[in-house]
Amino acid sequence: MPATGPAAALTRPRRLRPGDRVGVVAPSGPVPRERLEAGVAVLREWGLEPVVGAHVLEPHPTLGHLSSADEHRARDLEDAWCDPSVAGVVPARGGYGMQRVLDLLDWDRMRAAGPKVFVGYSDLTVLHEAFAQRVGLATLHGPMAATASFLDDEATRDHLRRSLFTPESVLRIGPGDGARTLVPGRAHGVTLGGNLSLLAAERGTPGARPCAAGGILLLEDIDQPPYSIDRLLTQLLRSGWFDGVAGIALGSWTACGEPEEVGVVLRERLEPLGVPVVEDLCFGHGPSTPTLPLGVPAVLDADARTLTYDEPGLL
Repeated sequence: MPATGPAAALTRPRRLRPGDRVGVVAPSGPVPRERLEAGVAVLREWGLEPVVGAHVLEPHPTLGHLSSADEHRARDLEDAWCDPSVAGVVPARGGYGMQRVLDLLDWDRMRAAGPKVFVGYSDLTVLHEAFAQRVGLATLHGPMAATASFLDDEATRDHLRRSLFTPESVLRIGPGDGARTLVPGRAHGVTLGGNLSLLAAERGTPGARPCAAGGILLLEDIDQPPYSIDRLLTQLLRSGWFDGVAGIALGSWTACGEPEEVGVVLRERLEPLGVPVVEDLCFGHGPSTPTLPLGVPAVLDADARTLTYDEPGLL
């Protein structure tokens, strides 16, 4: 059932198996053909059968930052999700544009299609939240098939592969070399979140999550200078979105300015919440990223600098 209150554990789809068909779509930004082909080749090496959406390489008629027309992006996503022969959907990339598509989807039809695997991050934060709120589905915050981290970093690919096929092998994230305790303590809750900019942009929109109560909140971003991170966090604080949050895990802040200045902003804005906070668990837009289930209970241990799931993200 769709989630309506504080963060609660969501329905987990089954893990993938060799031979499964997976939809590859582009609901946000345009995808270079060579990167799409390289990503599809990796999925095939894993024993999967990629099914590329009809409009993935089609340009938008007027806007170069979008991959095909809004209606076409929505159709590719919905058709892949509702195809009974498809076990999951792995978008090609993020970028911008998912918000334009969200209300064009038939959510009753997608809910009726049953639980399936969904992977993505960045602009796809909007879709993670929609699956949680409208479908009650746990998803995977992980790399898309045509992104640099997926194509160029073996550790990123391996973590996603294990998350898809043997999810019990990746229950703990951290402690990484750069992980730091910002606020000590230990918290238990259900994971949620993703890209800071998109979480802030969704405030006040139809069906958006009212707050992060009961959640272990994941936050990361890219190309946001410290003052912009300050503004986004302040918006969420003032609007009550952090009310009742159990703990916060921070990922990468790629191209966001001097790390020390970013760290000052994060501490100044988040420390007064009085909940455990861990910095730099390395998920997000960095050159290497782990895959983190969303909608699954977990323990954030800020002192040990780890995020440990109670159960795998997939059945």
